[in-house]
Amino acid sequence: MDERERRIGENEALFREVNEKVEGLNRTFAVVTKRVLVLCECGRQDCLEKIDLSTGEYEQIRDDATLFVIKPGHEFPDVEDLVEQGDDYWIVRKREGGPARLAQATDPRG
Repeated sequence: MDERERRIGENEALFREVNEKVEGLNRTFAVVTKRVLVLCECGRQDCLEKIDLSTGEYEQIRDDATLFVIKPGHEFPDVEDLVEQGDDYWIVRKREGGPARLAQATDPRG
């Protein structure tokens, strides 16, 4: 894995970890709304866009350490593949090898 791939993966892992840390607050509101608000988990250092998901959509993404939720167009095709397109978000999977290993190693749900 080259330096760029590592940086992208670390940025994505950071935003995934932030989303997991605010999950408690999200769950409080989700009891009523059945929705969670998360940060885009793309590899861009300057991205702070928010994504509105159902609690089921969020849990489905978190069930696989190689999946990340991003805003449309925020993907890095050389290190991840588009697996699903929602209205306001895309789900990408880290490619096998270094990107997938880094995603698994940094999974906050371990």
